[in-house]
Amino acid sequence: MSGSSASGGSGGSSTSSGSSRPSRSSGSSGSSGSSSRRTGWLRPSSPAGPPPTTPPASASTPGPASPEPTPPNHRSVIDSAVYRDGRRAASPGTLADTFRQLREQPDGMAWIGLHRPTEAELHSLATEFNLHPLSIEDALEAHQRPKLERYGDTLFVVLRAARYLDALEEVDFGELHVFVGPDFLITVRHGAAPDLSAVRRRMEETPDLLSLGPEAALYAILDAVVDGYAPVVEGVQNDMDEIETEVFRGDPEVSRRIYALSREMVEFQRATRPLVGMLHSLMAGFAKYGTDEELQRYLRDVADHVTHTSERVDGFRQALTEILTVNATLVSQQQNAEMRALAEAGFEQNEEIKKISAWAAILFAPTLVGTIYGMNFDTMPELKWAVGYPFAVLLMAVVCVSLYVIFKKRDWL
Repeated sequence: MSGSSASGGSGGSSTSSGSSRPSRSSGSSGSSGSSSRRTGWLRPSSPAGPPPTTPPASASTPGPASPEPTPPNHRSVIDSAVYRDGRRAASPGTLADTFRQLREQPDGMAWIGLHRPTEAELHSLATEFNLHPLSIEDALEAHQRPKLERYGDTLFVVLRAARYLDALEEVDFGELHVFVGPDFLITVRHGAAPDLSAVRRRMEETPDLLSLGPEAALYAILDAVVDGYAPVVEGVQNDMDEIETEVFRGDPEVSRRIYALSREMVEFQRATRPLVGMLHSLMAGFAKYGTDEELQRYLRDVADHVTHTSERVDGFRQALTEILTVNATLVSQQQNAEMRALAEAGFEQNEEIKKISAWAAILFAPTLVGTIYGMNFDTMPELKWAVGYPFAVLLMAVVCVSLYVIFKKRDWL
């Protein structure tokens, strides 16, 4: 069973590579010692040169810019090893040494781990293992959605790993690209997750499983990525519980936190949902080509876990939508209560203003009469009347009483 055992993946097309890899003829020496799984997939005996380095950019012909510039002193090759019968047979320090060691061991399997490799390193791998240019472009640019594609005898798998950062209370996503061939497995990691060194140690501690070939290593990587989702689910669940408490406590900042967590759940959903179809495609390919039954059981277990995780993520997203609706309702009710309180306060103020205005109008009448007759003009006939003073007082009283009765009937007093 070669790396092409899985059928075209979910979202990926079954595409043949542009040119067939050189194979050793059946009559050549050493072919009898190789297993049937790798027959017809042996490298030419001539050693390959060292991988090309990135040429310096000149003023006239500037070199292509990498999408994510590699920091100085960055070591792209994290670990590279050649395995035989499930045990590490060599630990080359460079890609060129890995290519040479793999040629010298026809029954071996190369496992190359890279972290944000340069374009030159990826092209050297493409030349050696006949990787499709489209897969190399995806691995170089990153920012891909999870998918499974087959190019000839090579599987190209894109995974989105995740980890929960307790200090920041947020989910950090990483991206992993895996090339799986009959006798090689190449991982290209963008981001901190997952920890593939632990995956490699686990497989080296179980040589019987690793001896099943690159498919076993691919299973271990898938299992590590899916297991890494469990702490994220627990962290998100804790965040959900805290958010529910804050919502009913009336925290004004909870809406922002709900929105941020909803965005993370969208990314988490994009990472987990395609995996369900991908793993079912892999299981169908494993069953079709007669992969080890135990390995098929392991893969089914991973598929069960990712299905459960995907359902939990869907539930989180739905619950966040409902929490956001409840929060909006509570905020609306609180605003209505505040508006009602303001309206009641305004009404009370209006009542007080009406009372003040009514008394001011009542008191204005005697003030007006007194002001008029208080003017010191020589010609004012009323000043000579004998009843002038009682008339003025009676006039003031009548006006005040009339105004009081009018305001009282209108409930101003």
